[in-house]
Amino acid sequence: MTAIVEDNIFGFYANFISGETEQDKVKSYLWGENGLRETLKPLKWQNYGYDFHLILFQIYVKPIPYLRNALKEIESYRRNEKSIGIPIIIDENNFFILNEKDRQKFFLTTIQIKLNLLREKVKRNKLDLDIEKLKIDVDRLLH
Repeated sequence: MTAIVEDNIFGFYANFISGETEQDKVKSYLWGENGLRETLKPLKWQNYGYDFHLILFQIYVKPIPYLRNALKEIESYRRNEKSIGIPIIIDENNFFILNEKDRQKFFLTTIQIKLNLLREKVKRNKLDLDIEKLKIDVDRLLH
């Protein structure tokens, strides 16, 4: 399932290899009424530069070992699409055993870590993205 909304800088994709209750739980965190998509909706790509129209968080729920090992920390920049994919793995050990508050903290911390990786890629490739402003805005919305 993919959710990309017009000019929002963030999009979310989820790959499920899990039970229906786990899918519903993850879907509510991503696309629910108070999910990440709604919370981060005010962040429009035009406010942060012109090289990124989409930062796609690719959520892999309980991926098989082969897929888990093949995922990069962050994908290559797609110049034609002005986008980048950022994989996030969710499993029993880092998400499902947590309580509600810790699950929200998991997403905040994980997104912060991934944006730090993106900062390095932006700097290395001399891309136009005000990553510091983006990080501040994400922190403000997720706290």
